[in-house]
Amino acid sequence: MAKPEASALTDLFDDESDGFAVRPVLTTAPLAGPLSYLVPVEMPTGALVETPLGGRTVTGVVWDQDPTDKPLDFPRSKLKAVGQRLDAPLLPPALRQFIDWTARYVLSPPGAVLRMALPRAALAPPPKRTLYRSPLTGPNPEARMTVARRRALAELQDTPALPAMEAARVANVSPAVVKGMAAAGLLEAVTIIGDAPMPVLDPEGRKPSLGAAQAEAVLALEAATRAEAFSVTLLDGVTGSGKTVVYMEAIAEALAAGRQALCLLPEIALTDQWLDRFQDRFGARPLVWHSELSAVERRRAWRAIGTGEAGVVVGARSALYLPFPRLGLIIVDEEHDGAFKQEDGVRYHARDMAVVRGQLEQAAVILASATPSLETLANVDRGRYARLALPHRHGGAEKPDIGLIDLRSQPPERGKWLSAPLVDAIEEALANQKQSLLFLNRRGYAPLTLCRACGERLECPHCTAWLVEHRLHGRLICHHCGYSARPPTNCPACDAEDRFAPSGPGVERVAEEAMARWPDARVEVASSDTLAIPQAIRDFTQRMAAGEIDIAIGTQVLAKGHHFPELTVVGIVDGDLGLGGGDLRAAERTYQLLTQAAGRAGRAESPGRALIQTHQPEHPVMQAIAASDRDAFVAAESATRQMAGMPPHGRLAAIIITGKDFAATERTARVTARAAPRWEGVRILGPAPAPLAQLRGRWRFRLLVQGRRETHMQAYLKEWLDPLEIKGGVRLHVDVDPYSFL
Repeated sequence: MAKPEASALTDLFDDESDGFAVRPVLTTAPLAGPLSYLVPVEMPTGALVETPLGGRTVTGVVWDQDPTDKPLDFPRSKLKAVGQRLDAPLLPPALRQFIDWTARYVLSPPGAVLRMALPRAALAPPPKRTLYRSPLTGPNPEARMTVARRRALAELQDTPALPAMEAARVANVSPAVVKGMAAAGLLEAVTIIGDAPMPVLDPEGRKPSLGAAQAEAVLALEAATRAEAFSVTLLDGVTGSGKTVVYMEAIAEALAAGRQALCLLPEIALTDQWLDRFQDRFGARPLVWHSELSAVERRRAWRAIGTGEAGVVVGARSALYLPFPRLGLIIVDEEHDGAFKQEDGVRYHARDMAVVRGQLEQAAVILASATPSLETLANVDRGRYARLALPHRHGGAEKPDIGLIDLRSQPPERGKWLSAPLVDAIEEALANQKQSLLFLNRRGYAPLTLCRACGERLECPHCTAWLVEHRLHGRLICHHCGYSARPPTNCPACDAEDRFAPSGPGVERVAEEAMARWPDARVEVASSDTLAIPQAIRDFTQRMAAGEIDIAIGTQVLAKGHHFPELTVVGIVDGDLGLGGGDLRAAERTYQLLTQAAGRAGRAESPGRALIQTHQPEHPVMQAIAASDRDAFVAAESATRQMAGMPPHGRLAAIIITGKDFAATERTARVTARAAPRWEGVRILGPAPAPLAQLRGRWRFRLLVQGRRETHMQAYLKEWLDPLEIKGGVRLHVDVDPYSFL
């Protein structure tokens, strides 16, 4: 049996007379590193294998020998041989290095990182597919012929075998007609085993018309891509400046050079319009990678990427760990977005890891945003990243006029949430047959439900969080653990009947007000509750773009990346929502989110307006947004962070200790804090209950480790945490460079 201590890999056993060599194999088990196995001499590094481990079989990869490892001194006969090699592409060298690098940086077991790179569906057997074509011997003369069937036969006469959906599209009939024709002998059904081929992308395609600033940026990005060397460029363009058009020309350059390109998007909701633009430019759609793919789609995608058949991939953060053999370009669109940080399991930030993979691949990296993160801007200032500016909107469109509505002097009517100036702006848009967007980053009907008799607030039984009323579903829902229950009739504290009242607005409540104010308007809610699947997102964006919605009320799913030509008014219902809570990045996030939301207005010929309702119009964030003065905001926020020694001018790591027993969890947190080594320039904050003190039934304590920018945070954490023994059902999680402070 392979021993866990075999991470110190052997070079003593060079007897290969039996056809086997002692090699390291990294498995998907969460161990400290690779284990030593007997591997067939001819098997290449990067091969996927079935591997025996502790009485079970796991997936493994023949790994690279580490020259610094010390030899083992136990007999070769005690090593187990790997099982059969799996029918799958090799894991490329740069990806193997990237997995090791990620594991070291985020202090996660390499096997856990490997598991992200090896989705189970990728290793499934090839699917069976049924294709339809004209029979080689001619159609059955006795079959019943209809007008639709006759037309379909004519259209499919000279086409290759096609899937039912594609054959139906070509023949302008339904898939049921195609299958019925096959049953009648008019078409031949051919069953094949294997994945569908990838569409061919044309880098020449339909080239766009570019403005002067865009053309200059394209030349720079094409040169960076053509160099086939590592570089990082910030594509810094205002909302509506055409950043997507620009970096797609870099994609064309990568394709022309025979290299692959990866574009990371923070939200599935952004994918559909992006795909439409891509198809218009390259003649076909790229490969898509996200959590909503079926098992068959994931297998096809993973293997097409691994063989190099897929030239371009667009996907969520996990796409960064796909097996590209010729990766030449990585794009991180909306690079500032917090969705790029994975908050559980392997805690990594895709933007930062994209830069690392770009370096390992000798690839160009493009970070695109209208509101870049302070970390990225700091790297520009230090000369590590280049910067290309797109200061104007494309096609002559003007930036929206942004105004602040002081809710202290212009409050909404009692029981309402929209102030008079915002109501007037929406009515003007309706009169001009234009669209409006009301933005509120809060799902559901109301964030809090309380008893008017005793003041009891309905809480989640598993989290220290209020239950949010969702009238659309008739449920009270916890947004942290997913707990759901029907609203009670009686108060659990005082037994008062029918005395519950909603407190505060969510998007559903704002929609209720909008529908009451404008009964003839077409009002629709857009949130993760209503746009839960890609098809729903696609339908909404198409109807919005076609002018079939007058007033959209949405959360952050509508705040970035979308282009709606007839949208002229954006109203921010609660501009102060993200400013509290003790979050290090609260001001930055609020600035980014509100600027992105405001930027949805006036992206075509019609001028746009954005109105922000706030109780703090004097706040630096509000003043910066209203003045469109990003530089002033960034300078002030950066200075504040620098004085406090916070990122990007310092280092942070979070240690989260969780357990079902409160006392045991607190005790472990205090013992952990006392064990912290003393390093110059490092201080420990806490332990203290996390702001979200209970999550999914587990109590949470947090320590923050603050260090200077030059602090080797990983070395410090390993010195501190490796000797610790955590017992009693308590768990310890490390988050290097944390983004969430819940």
